[in-house]
Amino acid sequence: MNWLGLEGKTAVITGGGGGIGQALARAFAGQGARVVLVDRTLERTQPLAAELGNGALALACDLSWPEQIEAAAGRVDKDGGADILVNNAGVLHPGPLDSVSLADWSMMLSVNLTGYMLSAQAFGKGMLARGSGALVHVASVAGSEPQPASGAYSTSKAAILMLSRQLAYEWGPRGVRSNTLSPGLVRTPLSEAFYADATTREQREAMVPLRRIATPDDMADVALFLASPRASYLTGQDVVVDGGLTQSLMGLVPRPGYA
Repeated sequence: MNWLGLEGKTAVITGGGGGIGQALARAFAGQGARVVLVDRTLERTQPLAAELGNGALALACDLSWPEQIEAAAGRVDKDGGADILVNNAGVLHPGPLDSVSLADWSMMLSVNLTGYMLSAQAFGKGMLARGSGALVHVASVAGSEPQPASGAYSTSKAAILMLSRQLAYEWGPRGVRSNTLSPGLVRTPLSEAFYADATTREQREAMVPLRRIATPDDMADVALFLASPRASYLTGQDVVVDGGLTQSLMGLVPRPGYA
C-alpha cells in the first residue's frame, strides 16, 4: 500500500485548483501524503482540501507576487515544511509574437518561470536544510516543440526545462532532486473547448500513436513516481508524457510509394 513511500510526506502543489492540479492532489492524498494546495483563489481548493482530509491545506497565493509565495511557504514551515514541491501553476495568453504585448509576455514569464524559481527557493529552503526533498516541475512538449500563436508560453516552458536541470545540478549534492514532467495533449477544463467538436477531437487523437488524449490522472501518476523515493536516483531529467505525440513528426512528411 505504501510502495511509493509517500505516506506522511507533505506535498505542495501550485495551481492546485486546476484540472491537473486537482488530479495531483487526489493522487498524492491517495498515497497517504498531506497535501497543500496553492492557488490564486480558494474557491476550488478549499472544498478539495476538505474532501482530501489528512490535514490538507488550501492557501491563496499568486505566484507573480514574491511576498505571497514567502507567506505561503512560511505557513507550511509552521507544520514542518514541504518534502515535495510540484510546480504546476501556469497561465497562457495566446497571440503571435509579432503582436504579443509586453504585459502579456511579462505575466506569463512571471508565473510560468519566475514563479517556479521563487517557489523552489521558498519551499525548498527547508528541504535543503534537512538534506532531502523532491521537486517536480510541470513543463510541456511545447517547451521542446514551438507552439505557434501562444505568446511566451513555449519560451517559458523551455526555460523551465533548464531551470530544473540547473536546480538538479546545484541542489543534488544537498539531497534535493529536481525533474520535469512534460505533458502532451491533456483534456482539462481549460482545454475542453478543443474537444467539444467531434471532428477536432478525432483529428487530435489520430496524431497520437496511442490514439487517445491524456487525462490529468495520466500526469499525476508520473508525478507520483518522480516525487517518490522509487525515483531516488533520478534527477535533472525531463519525462515526456504525450502518448508518443512528439515521435510522430516524420509521419507528417509526404513519402510517395510508402504507406
